[in-house]
Amino acid sequence: MGDDHLRVGTEDGICTITIDRPEARNALSLAMRRRLKELFASAGADDDVAVIVLTGVDPAFCAGVDVKELRSGAGREGGGEITDPAAALRAVPKPVLGAINGVCVTGGLELALACDVLIASEHARFADTHVRLGLLPAWGMSAYLAQAVGTRKAVELSLTGAFISADDALQCGLVNHIVPHAELLARTYELATAMRDAEPVVARTVLDLYRRANGLSAEAALALERETFLAWRRAQSPT
Repeated sequence: MGDDHLRVGTEDGICTITIDRPEARNALSLAMRRRLKELFASAGADDDVAVIVLTGVDPAFCAGVDVKELRSGAGREGGGEITDPAAALRAVPKPVLGAINGVCVTGGLELALACDVLIASEHARFADTHVRLGLLPAWGMSAYLAQAVGTRKAVELSLTGAFISADDALQCGLVNHIVPHAELLARTYELATAMRDAEPVVARTVLDLYRRANGLSAEAALALERETFLAWRRAQSPT
């Protein structure tokens, strides 16, 4: 771990990025947000990385932006800059798994929503507290929370700031799995290994299809799939 409170390591094609600032519930300073963007871009471009796992040091996954720093003025970006690590995570052309080990709120929830698969500890709790804090979201909450849980549920969560349990998150479609806390990383790496062992070109193409089809009509998504398939078949044919 360096001064940026982030740990990164790669083993057997799986890159694990861990937010390590437990005394602040893994809140993200401006320096951490900038560093996360660099780490996501680096892992995305690294040929030795097939899958990324994002997690936090107990007891929280991530509390989002460091509000104390922000309100002091030290964490404010200049001009029109938005230091958005969630956008950088969505840009990674590889599967991203979120291992949600604890409280996951506001900007932390936006980071989780940028992952492709979410595995939640039984200790995980989720909330969008932007309204309670008097802040507007800027990392995709209004777009991606509705895609995950439906617009009505998203509006309820964002306007009340209510916390939901891991069980509730599973029921509404926010997470893929709930596991005992002690088994969280083992289960996450099990899924990551299965994804790593898939044929890489096809796996990344399928992942890209799901991402690009999100929000499209069924007809448009089908057209995109067929266009991609035909291009892939042409590439497979001998010249």
